[in-house]
Amino acid sequence: MTTAGADIEAVYNAHRTPALQAVLFDLDDTLFDHQAAARAALQVVQAQFECFRRLTPDDFERTHAGFLERLHHRVVSGEVGIDEARIERFRLLLEAAGEAEDSERAAVAARRYRHAYVEARRPIAGAAALLQALRARVRIGIVTNNLLEEQQQKLRHCGLETCVTHLIVSEEARVSKPDPAIFRIALARLGCEPAEAVMVGDSWPNDVRGARAAGIPAVWFNRRGEMCPEPGAGVPELRALEPTDAAVRIILHAHPSTRRAHRD
Repeated sequence: MTTAGADIEAVYNAHRTPALQAVLFDLDDTLFDHQAAARAALQVVQAQFECFRRLTPDDFERTHAGFLERLHHRVVSGEVGIDEARIERFRLLLEAAGEAEDSERAAVAARRYRHAYVEARRPIAGAAALLQALRARVRIGIVTNNLLEEQQQKLRHCGLETCVTHLIVSEEARVSKPDPAIFRIALARLGCEPAEAVMVGDSWPNDVRGARAAGIPAVWFNRRGEMCPEPGAGVPELRALEPTDAAVRIILHAHPSTRRAHRD
């Protein structure tokens, strides 16, 4: 190769967009249907406790979600155990429903909720097929805020475990989304750079902003059709994981190398 040819190739390589090597996914309410499992479990508990029936199902679900979010941070940080937090959540729910403090009833409610939740676990429709289709092209990582054993159980139960190259959980990583550090841990395990990955998740603050802060292009999984928190941000939206071909296309096109290939 001539000197001029080598110089041209060097310039080309310096400006070439790195190829997509990995797709990162959130787990809860992106691949695993936490909302459906929680809703089914709440229906069981509400039917068994008269005080909870004073609330509409929507109000009961909304109040429960608020307490869950408040206590979840303490669980993830290791401040309280997951079983202890679940009992405390239902103690707060009983109190919100006008009941006197009763730890025993809270523990009963927590056990019934957990049993029903486990029975109702299921993947988001199309999750397995999507992961299988992508696995043929890229490495798959999951970046999730929760406890390691809990997330491993969900993956096994939903038949998604064999599709995942690496599972990165905040408990093990000791850092939670949206901190860019957890995304950097995921990239290191997957052996790629930020420009070689795409992140897919339902939480705009945790998944979209967190990934972008780490230099990773993001796809917002917006299956409820919510308004975009940052219109004009240029973040692609994915409304469903099926049909598989359409979901794969949206995810791949979120990466600059794929968009450039189609333009060229």
